[in-house]
Amino acid sequence: MKHLANSWFAERLGDRGIRTTYLEDHHPAHMPCLEIMRLEWAHAAEEARRMDMRLVAVWAAEAGAHDQDQAARHGLYAYVCFAHPEHRHAMLRTPLPADAPELPSITAHYIAACRMERHMQDMFGIRIKGIPDARAWIKHEHWPQAAQPLRDDFDGMQCSDTPAADYPWVQSGSAGVYEIPVGPVHAGIIEPGHFRFLAVGEQILNMEERLGYVHKGIERAMQGRSAEEGVRLAARVSGDSSIAHAWAFAQACEYAADITPPRRASLLRGILCERERMANHIGDIGAICNDAAFAFMHGQMQRLREIMARTHGRLFGHRLLFDTIIPGGVCVDLNAEQAGELRTETQDIAAEVEHLRSIYADHPSIQQRVIGSGTVSEKDARDLGLLGYAGRASGHYPDERIEEAYPPYDRLSVKVPQGQLGDVATRVWVRFEEIAESARLIVAMIKQLEADAICAHWQPPEAGVSGFSAIEGWRGEIAVWLRFAEDGRIDRYYVRDPSVINWLGLELAVRQVPVPDFPLNNKSFNCSYAGHDV
Repeated sequence: MKHLANSWFAERLGDRGIRTTYLEDHHPAHMPCLEIMRLEWAHAAEEARRMDMRLVAVWAAEAGAHDQDQAARHGLYAYVCFAHPEHRHAMLRTPLPADAPELPSITAHYIAACRMERHMQDMFGIRIKGIPDARAWIKHEHWPQAAQPLRDDFDGMQCSDTPAADYPWVQSGSAGVYEIPVGPVHAGIIEPGHFRFLAVGEQILNMEERLGYVHKGIERAMQGRSAEEGVRLAARVSGDSSIAHAWAFAQACEYAADITPPRRASLLRGILCERERMANHIGDIGAICNDAAFAFMHGQMQRLREIMARTHGRLFGHRLLFDTIIPGGVCVDLNAEQAGELRTETQDIAAEVEHLRSIYADHPSIQQRVIGSGTVSEKDARDLGLLGYAGRASGHYPDERIEEAYPPYDRLSVKVPQGQLGDVATRVWVRFEEIAESARLIVAMIKQLEADAICAHWQPPEAGVSGFSAIEGWRGEIAVWLRFAEDGRIDRYYVRDPSVINWLGLELAVRQVPVPDFPLNNKSFNCSYAGHDV
């Protein structure tokens, strides 16, 4: 299916005079990569946008040691992945010179590309020509300007004596506009991120965030690990999305190695992922209500989430479901009694959430705070490419479970909530709908469980083979690309959490919102700092 997607894309690009070359030697058959000339990079993105394709990710990687000729001639590659609801994913690659690499920006066609391009500038030293915002993004001001942390020759043990500098925030010259700095250390127990507001009175005119304070260097730390070791690290990219991130990593490995997990393993992965979706939506709905002083709802939702966490710890060995997914399948199983217990609890929690939903809907005090607050229009959601519940609340409905239809969703009918208003109330509504749908899917998958193995034999692919996967986590699509080296270990790894895109939606949503309603809007998006600061 993905091979046909690339064929379709190649034909369309060819019609526009863009020459493409298939790179099937170093990519698995499920998704070959198309190579184009660097001068056609922006033109190809323009054509993809004209075809109504969605931007998935833009990233870079050094040529592998397996391909010394390419490494000597080019040294670097830039990649971009697009998705189409019918034709699915298509990937492009262009070679870059090792010295003074340059690439034209595609931000004019895809707004979300800008921060990914800034990441490429910071981490690889690639100059992005025409980028509208060239400020450093992940590489904070205390880094040496010439440092290129994702190049092989970078010495991560070298101490920096570069003095810290001020970040050039967006400012206003008007005497009536003042700045409100918030963070990076917050009053609550959350990860660090700095928010800078421009406001008149209590009205927010502009907000931009500064992230990267918990950057963990996972892309570099993944190099040299086996797939079995790597999946444990992937599960820790963002702790509340351990299943989705581990699944995306494992599936990318499986695509590269041409391995198909047993059906029972796929069903167990789906059950775990939908339980993760339920637990996080339940916790977030309570937290949103708490930000509007509706403490009752917060207490009840936290109680339900705690019930789920205890069940996860007892049945799967970890409250947040860490280390349950491995390349080839899963390492946990359910007997008939445990499956029945999980089904009953899931149904009971979903029923109680529906009861609490009616209480939430009947309280004017909370409804007055959420209805009409933090609106993102359908056009803006599509222009940004918002993912998950943030997109679905604003009329943009990408969902890998139906678009990619990977096992076990290939035999299930997934109902995607279709919101329109794009405010806090609609984002909460989408979450309620997804809780009910996840419960229905879990019950359906438990019924389909049949006696089978839970893991296929893992055998690493040959050197240079890469894999790409996209999994619908609870926040939205998680995309992973990786490449294997000579000894079956990971040579390169790239991951794009949905928060990388959805943070842009929060910035847009809070314009014209009173300052006291920022926490309410922030929690309605609940973007991951850790998922961004990979």
